Amino acid sequence: MSIQSNLAALALSLQGDLFYDAAQVSHQTMRLAYSTDASVYQELPLAVCIPQDITDLKKLIAFAQENQVSLIPRTAGTSLAGQVVGDGIVLDVSRFFNKILEVNVEERWARVQPGVIRDDLNAYLKPMGLMFGPETSTASRAMIGGMIGNNSSGLHSIVWGDTRQNLLSAEVLLDDASSVRFEALNEKEYFQKLSASNREGEIYRQINELISNKENLNAIQSGYPKKDITRRNTGYALDMLTDTTEPFNFCKLLAGSEGTIGIITEAKIKLMPLPPKEIGLLCVHFNDMVECMRGNIVALRNNPEASELVDKYILDFTVGHPTYQYNRFFIEGDPQALLIIEFRGDTVEEIQAKADKLKSELMLEGLGYAYPLILGTAQTNLVWDVRKAGLGLIRNLPGDSQPVNLIEDCAVSPEDLPDYVRDVQQLLAEEQVHASYYAHAGAGELHIEPFINLKTGHGKKQFRRILEKTTDLVLKYNGSLSGEHGDGRLRGEFIPKVLGEQVYQLLLEVKHIFDPKAVFNAKKIVDTPAMDTHLRYDKITDAKQIKTYFDFTKSESILRLAEKCSGSGDCRKTEITGGTMCPSFMATRDEKDTTRARANMLRQFLTNSNQENRFDHKELKEVMDLCLSCKGCKTECPSSVDIAKMKAEFLQHYYDANGSSFRSKLIANFTQSQKLGSLVAPLYNFFATNALTSSLIKQVAGFAPKRSLPKVYGTTLSKWANKQTPQPEKPKVYLYSDEFTNYNDTEIGITAFKLLTALGYDVLVPNLKESGRTFLSKGFVKKAKTIANANVELAATIISAETPLLGIEPSAIITFRDEYVDLVDPSKREKAVELAKHALMIDEFLVREIAAGKIHPEQFTAQPQKIKLHGHCYQKAFKLVDYTKQVLSFPQNYEVEVIPSGCCGMAGSFGYEKEHYEVSQKVAELVLFPTLRKTGDEYVVAAAGTSCRHQIKDGLARKSYHPVEILYDALIKK
Repeated sequence: MSIQSNLAALALSLQGDLFYDAAQVSHQTMRLAYSTDASVYQELPLAVCIPQDITDLKKLIAFAQENQVSLIPRTAGTSLAGQVVGDGIVLDVSRFFNKILEVNVEERWARVQPGVIRDDLNAYLKPMGLMFGPETSTASRAMIGGMIGNNSSGLHSIVWGDTRQNLLSAEVLLDDASSVRFEALNEKEYFQKLSASNREGEIYRQINELISNKENLNAIQSGYPKKDITRRNTGYALDMLTDTTEPFNFCKLLAGSEGTIGIITEAKIKLMPLPPKEIGLLCVHFNDMVECMRGNIVALRNNPEASELVDKYILDFTVGHPTYQYNRFFIEGDPQALLIIEFRGDTVEEIQAKADKLKSELMLEGLGYAYPLILGTAQTNLVWDVRKAGLGLIRNLPGDSQPVNLIEDCAVSPEDLPDYVRDVQQLLAEEQVHASYYAHAGAGELHIEPFINLKTGHGKKQFRRILEKTTDLVLKYNGSLSGEHGDGRLRGEFIPKVLGEQVYQLLLEVKHIFDPKAVFNAKKIVDTPAMDTHLRYDKITDAKQIKTYFDFTKSESILRLAEKCSGSGDCRKTEITGGTMCPSFMATRDEKDTTRARANMLRQFLTNSNQENRFDHKELKEVMDLCLSCKGCKTECPSSVDIAKMKAEFLQHYYDANGSSFRSKLIANFTQSQKLGSLVAPLYNFFATNALTSSLIKQVAGFAPKRSLPKVYGTTLSKWANKQTPQPEKPKVYLYSDEFTNYNDTEIGITAFKLLTALGYDVLVPNLKESGRTFLSKGFVKKAKTIANANVELAATIISAETPLLGIEPSAIITFRDEYVDLVDPSKREKAVELAKHALMIDEFLVREIAAGKIHPEQFTAQPQKIKLHGHCYQKAFKLVDYTKQVLSFPQNYEVEVIPSGCCGMAGSFGYEKEHYEVSQKVAELVLFPTLRKTGDEYVVAAAGTSCRHQIKDGLARKSYHPVEILYDALIKK
């Protein structure tokens, strides 16, 4: 039988899903999505499996043995050395192996499955006063299994340790599918293992023979990095395993083994008490990188919790970033390097004293030029967020020379860092290559990422040459080639040089003892392919310029925008961490539904396609299907990978090749249908609400039966406004009558008009066209472009700083600020940019007027009112929710709580479409619905988005109000 036939038979026997058939779009989509991780490597796997239980895993091991294929265990897929890239079967255990099994508070340990996310675990443990220490920068999505595989460390490892130090025991499936427990053994227990007649006993005996050999022990002693280097993750940890000062525990070998010796099904991990509540960061500014490393030595003498480096490249990429520009408050001048030094204590005074002492020592040695101390969790989190986002932020570098993970994991003693950095700077200067330097100065490990163009032959040679030269420096300082990111397929071939040929032979032997047929993640650590093969850009068929309808100049091109995805997986965080990105992944937990998968798929097809129209691929349609176009990725992704924009672009090109569906056209032309409906409103509303007729309409349109259809109002906002008396003596504002407010939410529009009038403004409704949002949401970019061009011309003569355009519906008014700028004809771009500055949400305008003293608290009631506020996705993406909170809090005794929700799940028409209804509800059930179910009637629910209000009405039968309705009700004189 062929391998495909065998895979088909395997699929039928599994409880979980197996994707293997290239002829099926859904299967091929999954294989492509899993063909890369956060590294520079890419290789199409034979298959992808989402195992549901341990029985599935055992069947997979048996299959791998019989068919000579490799199993590649994977959790978050954020590895930087290609650990989960290969031609075998990828096993994604993140979906079903994600349970916290037991927590022992008294003994401070927890039993967890490998798919448990580190930050989610700590959120669960926090009420118990406990936490799991190791903290990678990817902790919001990094999972315990992956952290064990790479022996992850993180920001606070100098105090909290690495994963190996915090791993007590593990349940592991061996190559014969038997389940064993790796744990600390006393002498009696160890000899019992040696005498066992099963596969486990065989492994113990062979390893015992290997580590009992004096020649081997001498090689291990001399070959591994010097003892004071804590970041030591090169090869298998034979140096740790042979440490006789501690009980024998195979977990020492398991940590850092990258899934190459067995499959972890459960881990017992050590917990620690929560750190002292008070926190302070001394952010020392330096004009020179080597000087900064000298400052790090001084800092370590003061026993900080962490000492982390951020360089000028990262800091520069926070300028103008939609999220991180707000995190620059602590930066003074233009530092070349910044050392973030953390102190904790029971009191602020304790932290202040520690920081003052360190500052004095630094100044005495002439190190640094500014020393701001940031106090409190809220402010220090903003600082740490800049450091954690480093990997993604530097992907905003323009051009094809991009930061590459190559020498970013080398570690030396902190005392050697100044000389090591100087040597690396000289090495890179000789190569005429720039680099970013950041991360774990306190642990002696800097993430140095040289900027290399891997699309060229010269760049690929440089890629190899720089690593080869750096290994000489690692040897010079007796350092570690891999500190926490692992060897993978990137550094494996250099292990013989760094640890010595004799030690490398021992590593080969270890692999063979545990896995003689190489069924566990083959070709990682040992027997790796050449480090410059299977790169993402090995096969560029044609680098021709791709014509687009949007202007992607700011990102250089749509391809470059897709390439900005670093693979760091910020889009895999859950609702527990919070944020908007990525609602579809939060609901499905499928990798293909991440921002990362969508960007990677676009990159792959735009780089390699046999189609004249490179967007004409069903796999792209499949991976884009559940994108809600929430724009969360535009701001929450450190690299600002704007999938909503790229999805719209893709859909238009796909339509160009394949045409569009009736439903897509119906939704895109929503304004026209509502315009016609408004002419016969009673009749239209009867058909929309009558059980029989509405059911038929939904069936024909392909809408979910449980959805209610929107009703039209008896008149339009524009018609109503034309009948109002102008007040030319008052300040003039223009109220945008968008397509939703004009026909469906007309009452809200009228209320907004009355509110502004009562507050002293001359309100005019300009004769503008619909925003084009419905066309953009369904990918009819050409039509949206026509609308944008018209609106920019119409608005150019009337909208200004003095006479702004105020919006009621976020999705409509933000179109003027976001898409229009990149959508209009080049001749209109300057006007579009100017218009964007003055297109405001009504909340923004009111807050601005309040700050100017033009609106007063006395105009509103003093009666108490509690409000729960759900922000629209676009408000969140553009940092506008706080304006809504401020304006709703303006009346005395109005208390506003912002619901920590992401997307509501409706997302325009998305939640109406019958095949998307279930996902839409799952998104709502993440945070929004559970919160509102627990919210009493004493609260008013506020939501600016028409879709959000509709979702709440359909899902909970609860009315929510636009903020202008709440404010208008609060007015004393209407």
